[in-house]
Amino acid sequence: MQGILLIDKPADWTSFDVVNYVRRIVANVEGKKPKNCKVGHSGTLDPFATGLLILLVGKEYTRRASEFSKQDKTYEMTMVLGKTSTTGDPEGELTDVSDRQPTEQEVTAALEEFKGEIQQIPPAFSAIKVNGVRAYKLARDGKEVIIEARPVTIRSLGLISRNYPEVKLVTEVSSGTYIRTLVEDIGKVLTTGAYTSQLRRTSIADKSVLDAVDIKTLTAENIADFLQQ
Repeated sequence: MQGILLIDKPADWTSFDVVNYVRRIVANVEGKKPKNCKVGHSGTLDPFATGLLILLVGKEYTRRASEFSKQDKTYEMTMVLGKTSTTGDPEGELTDVSDRQPTEQEVTAALEEFKGEIQQIPPAFSAIKVNGVRAYKLARDGKEVIIEARPVTIRSLGLISRNYPEVKLVTEVSSGTYIRTLVEDIGKVLTTGAYTSQLRRTSIADKSVLDAVDIKTLTAENIADFLQQ
């Protein structure tokens, strides 16, 4: 069994949960043990996030993971103003920062500051390796995490709606962009603080979540129907 599988990842599933779930289905179809089946993904989504996850099934496709991981991505997210989170998302410890309510004009002006190529420091709670160790492992152990800024490109960043303290945004970004960090940085410009309460990836290059399958409906009987070559 070989091909590309577009999955609409639900919240509270890790990307590895999805891979393991699909690997078991592939193993069932092929009559193998799961450990002998090649299934991988082309870029993680945080557990709280939902949306498009590209899975690669079979050796011919898993070896091409980098081809899919370096693509531009589109996200819809909800930014909560007035608070910060230790992880940049709902899973962290929240701290009150300000009850100031920025105007819509202030929000749109802040968004303009981030369009184009920017320097971004990835979050401490990320899978980036620091001296061979995942940053999130160091952060969980209370150790100092020093990650250098890196260039990323914000191709578009727009306001969908605003209902204080929630602001809904849509953005298209280059590979390697951290939305949690982008939201935090917008919060700093607004002097209110901010964290990402909801995040949904809607596309990766020309692949859309509209063409993805709900992981919970995937079975050994129908998986072949959703595989793309």
